[in-house]
Amino acid sequence: MKPNAMWIASPVDLGAGTYRFKKSFTLAEGKTVKKASLTVSAMGIYSPSLNGKRVTKNVLMPGFTGYNNRVQYETYDVTALLAGENRIDIGLGQGWAVGYVGYVNTNHRFADHPSLIAELIVRYTDGSADRIPTDTTWEVTDSVVRSSEIYHGETVDLTAEEKPLGRAIPSVVKTTLVKCEGVPIREQERLAAISLIVTPKGERVIDFGQNLTGYVEVKIRLPRGSRIVMHHAEVLDSAGNFYTENLRHARNENVYICSGEEDTFKPTYSFQGFRYIRLTEFPDTPVDLSCFTAIAVHSEMKRTGAYVCGNEKINQLYHNIVWGQKGNYLDIPTDCPQRDERLGWTGDAQVFCRTAAINYDVEAFFRKWLRDVMLEQEPSGAVRGIVPDAMPSTRPTRISAAWGDVACVAPYEMYLAYGSKSLLRRHFPMMKRWVEYLHSAGPAEYLWLGGYHYGDWLAMDAGADSYVGATANDLIASAFFAHSLNLTIRAGKILGEDVSYFEDMRQKVVAAFREYFMENGMPKEEFPYTEINNGKSPVDTTRRGMTQTALVLILHFGLCTEEERRPLADRLAQLIRDNGNRMTTGFVGTPYLLHALSDNGYTDLAYTLLFQEQNPSWLYSVTHGATTMWEHWNSLKEDGSFWSTAMNSFNHYAYGAVYDWIFGVSSGIKPIEDAPAYKEITLAPHPDKALGFADASIESRNGKIRSYWYYKDDKVYYEFEIPEGVTAHLTLPSGRRETLRGGSYRFTE
Repeated sequence: MKPNAMWIASPVDLGAGTYRFKKSFTLAEGKTVKKASLTVSAMGIYSPSLNGKRVTKNVLMPGFTGYNNRVQYETYDVTALLAGENRIDIGLGQGWAVGYVGYVNTNHRFADHPSLIAELIVRYTDGSADRIPTDTTWEVTDSVVRSSEIYHGETVDLTAEEKPLGRAIPSVVKTTLVKCEGVPIREQERLAAISLIVTPKGERVIDFGQNLTGYVEVKIRLPRGSRIVMHHAEVLDSAGNFYTENLRHARNENVYICSGEEDTFKPTYSFQGFRYIRLTEFPDTPVDLSCFTAIAVHSEMKRTGAYVCGNEKINQLYHNIVWGQKGNYLDIPTDCPQRDERLGWTGDAQVFCRTAAINYDVEAFFRKWLRDVMLEQEPSGAVRGIVPDAMPSTRPTRISAAWGDVACVAPYEMYLAYGSKSLLRRHFPMMKRWVEYLHSAGPAEYLWLGGYHYGDWLAMDAGADSYVGATANDLIASAFFAHSLNLTIRAGKILGEDVSYFEDMRQKVVAAFREYFMENGMPKEEFPYTEINNGKSPVDTTRRGMTQTALVLILHFGLCTEEERRPLADRLAQLIRDNGNRMTTGFVGTPYLLHALSDNGYTDLAYTLLFQEQNPSWLYSVTHGATTMWEHWNSLKEDGSFWSTAMNSFNHYAYGAVYDWIFGVSSGIKPIEDAPAYKEITLAPHPDKALGFADASIESRNGKIRSYWYYKDDKVYYEFEIPEGVTAHLTLPSGRRETLRGGSYRFTE
C-alpha cells in the first residue's frame, strides 16, 4: 500500500550533492515482531538501509517514469534487519527527476530538488503496529557521495565527515504515487578486467573486453587521501588512444578519495556505458587488475531465448544483439547508455520489441513503460519520440512515423509473445487514438503528408554521412498509417470489438497510398514536398520513392496487390544486387528487409545480406571488433575514423532487430495470432550451408520450443522439441508438411 507519510526534503540545497535522511526508533518492549515493511519512493534516486544494512538488491530506485504523471513506490520486507534500537538511513541523489537529463542537458526537468517519502510499519503478533513515517522529525546530513549525476558520474570522499543539515522540511510534490509495476534494476554479471593498456599518449587504460552498461567496482587499499579518477569509454581510436568525443557533454567520471583502509567504491546514483576505463588519476604504483570489476546493470529479466550456429561471426552478432538489449533495457528501453541521452526513444523500442521478447521475458518491463507511453499521449492522440518525455518544451521531440507507431506495435507484439489480453485491452484506446491522430495529421484525409519526421533514420542511400535516408517521409508516414491501422484492427478483433470503422479507414488509406505513391504497380520515383512542417526545414530533401525501404514497406505492410508482389520483390532484389549485394536501409526499412525478401521467394538473397561483411551490413561491426550493436552501420569507418561526434553510439540495439528474422525464418519458429504465446506455431526452418547448423530455442509461456538443424553428408537433419499442449505446423523446404504436438521429433531431407 502507498506510504501514509509526508514528502520531505533537505533544509539545505547541496546542488549535485547527495543527502542522508535518518530516523531512530525503538521496538515496543515485551512484544514479538510479526513483520516489518519499509515502503519508499522519491523524486530522485534513493538507497535505503536499516541498521547499516541495505534493505534490497535493487539499484537506481524508483526507476525512470514520467515523474510529473507518476512515481513508483516499492515495499521491502525488513523484518530480519530489526534490532531493539534501530536506525533507518535513506540516501537520496538527484537521479533522472532532478539532475541533468536530455541531450540538451536540461537540469530540473521534473523537479527542483530531491524529495523523499517513506513509511516503516512494524506489526506485532498481538495485532498492534508501530508506524514510522517520513516527517519533519527526520534528521538530514550530507553524504560521502559529494556529487552525483546520471551523465557525469559520482564523487565519493571517504575522508569527508558527514555534516548535519538540520531537520527535514516538508516538500510539495505534485505527482501520483503508484506501486512498482515493472521489474527491478539490479546488478547482473560481473566481468574481470582482461588487460592493462598503456596508450600511445601514455595513459593507463583497463579493458574489460565487453561493452556494457553499469559501473566499475574498485576494491583497494591506498594511503588516506589518495585519489582515483576514472573516465569511461566504449572504444579506442585508430591510434589506440582513449576515445570519449562521442560522449558529448557526459563526463562519465567517477572520483574516489580513499580512507586509508580497505575501501570498496562503486556508484550508487549513476551508471556508465563503457568497455574501457582510463585511470586519469591514480597513485604512481603498479595497477592490480584484480582490484577492478565491471558490473553489468539492467532490469531483472528472465532469459528465454538461446541461439548458436556453425558460423562464429553470426554467433558474435547474436552475442552483440543480446548485450545491446541488456545495456539498453535499464528500466526503460533506451537508445544508448553512454552519452548525454540514455532516453526512451520510441522508434528504437518499436523496431526491436519482437526480438526483445524472444531473448528475454519482457512482458512486465513493457507493461510498465507502455503505461508511460499511454499517460504521455497527447490529447490529440500524438505520441512523441521520447517516453518519458525528458526534453524541454523549447526543444520537443518530433511526432514522427515509426516512432509514434510504438503505440500500436508494442502492445500487439507483447500480446503475440505472451497472450495477455489485459495488456492489449488497456492499450487499445491508445492504439485507436494514435490512428485517429494520423487520420487528421496532414492535409489529406487518408495520407500522412508533411510533418517533421525522422524518416528512414541513418539509411545509407542519401549519402554515407546523412542522418535521414532518401525515402520520402510522406511515403514512410503513410505506409505506417496503414500498418498501425492493421494492428489496431487485429487487436480489436482479438478483444471482440467492432472495428468496421477502422477497416473502412484502412481500405481508404491503402487506396490513397497506391494512388499517390505508386504507378503501374511500382513506387513513383519522386514526390513534391508537402509544406506542413511546423516551421521546420524539410529533413528528407531527396524524397525518392524507388528505394529499398519503400519497396520493403510496400511488400511487408501489404500495400500491393498479389499480382504486383513478385515484380516488387524482383525490383527490391535488383536494387540490392546493384548495390553490391548490400542494403541501404536505415532504422525504418532494416527490421523488415529480410522478411520482405524471404516472404517473396528471395531467402537466398536474405542470407547473402546476413553474411555480408562490407559496410553497410550486420557483420561489418562484427569484423571490426564490436561486442554490442552500433548506432550507425559505419560508426567506425574503414579508414579508422569515426562518424560525427554529434551522434555516434557503439551500444545502440535497433539494428539487432534482425534476430527476429534469424529466429522466425532461419530457425523457423513463429507464434500464430489466433493462439498467441507460442500455444500454436508455424515451424518452417530455412537451412543454409554457410551457417552449418542452427540451434534456437525459446522458453515460452507454454514451455520450451527448440528448432535444431544441421548438415551431414549433403543432407539436412532436423530435430524439434515441442512442449505438451503446443501445436506446431511444420513445413520443410521440400514441401513436406506435418502437424507436431508435444514431444521430440527428427526428420531428414
